[in-house]
Amino acid sequence: MHFVNAKSILSPQNGMNLYRGCTHGCIYCDSRSVCYHNPVPFEDVEVKQNAPELLEDRLRRKRLKCMIGTGAMCDPYMHCEKDLKLTRRCLEIIDRYGFGLAIQTKSDLIMRDIDLLESINKKAKCVVQMTLTTYDENLCRKIEPNVCTTHRRYEVLKEMQLRKIPTIVWMTPDLPYINDTQENLDGILSYCKDADVKGIIKFGFGVTLREGDREYLYECFDKNFPGMKELYQKKFGNAYLVNSPNHNALMSKFKAFIRENNMLMDNQCFEYMRKFPEEKVLKNGIPYQREFEF
Repeated sequence: MHFVNAKSILSPQNGMNLYRGCTHGCIYCDSRSVCYHNPVPFEDVEVKQNAPELLEDRLRRKRLKCMIGTGAMCDPYMHCEKDLKLTRRCLEIIDRYGFGLAIQTKSDLIMRDIDLLESINKKAKCVVQMTLTTYDENLCRKIEPNVCTTHRRYEVLKEMQLRKIPTIVWMTPDLPYINDTQENLDGILSYCKDADVKGIIKFGFGVTLREGDREYLYECFDKNFPGMKELYQKKFGNAYLVNSPNHNALMSKFKAFIRENNMLMDNQCFEYMRKFPEEKVLKNGIPYQREFEF
């Protein structure tokens, strides 16, 4: 872990990453791709120590309220956050200035900040996004080894449901020949239904591989899935998009589930997360809405 002073914290689309790199150890992580220029090694987390000050300066000067997004490139609740509390400090600022939040994580550490999530949701809008990829707990520990398992994340979703905080599930990626099964899909969908999630992001059944993440995935295959690397090399070569051979059948069932349960899907989820609730903003005493992207 190392500390830096960032020059800016919010992107033009109002997204922010408080850290770079990660310690969750997910074997499929796209953020390991060389093109993102993340720390090497990836576990040497870069901490943007001045992020709260930068964020407060930006929000103080913003003319209109909007949704602030975080968690797209690195998890805001990796292990160092427990002590550093950088994410919590930024949530306090978002709450204080009345902005909305769309936050994505795999970690149950988010429950530490449930008080702020509730407050943000009451004042504006808070959307919690959880990644669910692997229903089988033992398999999950191999694929996402250094973070809580899927069942615990489901419990977090249930806690959000009790507090009326809307949730979105990222059901991605799927590793062909490992967790691209009907049983896996059924299990995760049962969690989503029971937790009454608002929508599911699922652009397909498969995984993307680029320089950096492909090599790490294959190293992990050699440790936990003997012969899988050779199978991938034979079936997919150096393809970027690695689709499951079960894609069509699984996608058909997934779309049927979405329709039956009246949930949002893919781009609809992004549209929902981008919208700041108009009834929470007053301009000259008149409700006012403007959409921001992140």
